Amino acid sequence: MIPTVSSQLLLLVLVYALLAFLLVCLLLATRWHWGVKGAAVLLVSGFYALSHNTLQGIAGWPSDDALPPRFVLLSAVFDEPRPGRNHPGAIFIWVNPMKDNKPLEMPRVHRLPYEKDLARILGDGIKKARDGNTQMGSTEPVRGQGGFAWLRPTGNDKLQLKLSDLPRAQLPEK
Repeated sequence: MIPTVSSQLLLLVLVYALLAFLLVCLLLATRWHWGVKGAAVLLVSGFYALSHNTLQGIAGWPSDDALPPRFVLLSAVFDEPRPGRNHPGAIFIWVNPMKDNKPLEMPRVHRLPYEKDLARILGDGIKKARDGNTQMGSTEPVRGQGGFAWLRPTGNDKLQLKLSDLPRAQLPEK
């Protein structure tokens, strides 16, 4: 039986609860200075938060971070909204970020809010990729957002996604 993500998270929570219980027992049984005890509690709490964020980044869960400025499109899955069930929908997009005009080795999955236009653009890109034309994507901020960027909440910046065929590698002449 393959453990699900929720059972893995439950196991992680139980392990950290046991660690916290053992720390409380240790701190109650010793006569250490209160500063050492406080530092131990802060260290264990910080370690829990750090490990949770690290596991979110490496376990294959979708990232809510912004798409990279340039990437290679690998695939996309569309979870259409269901208004009757209060389900807003999402688009899951697998990309390889590009650095120095070369794709990085590790792909990443991103979760984007569902938009019909974005689903259409990505659907067309996936069809072209299946036909053998690898798709390169780029993101640009949407023009017309007024006001100062530092006054807007982070993560609410609308991005315009563009897909194009990845240029074929040119072989050197003999």
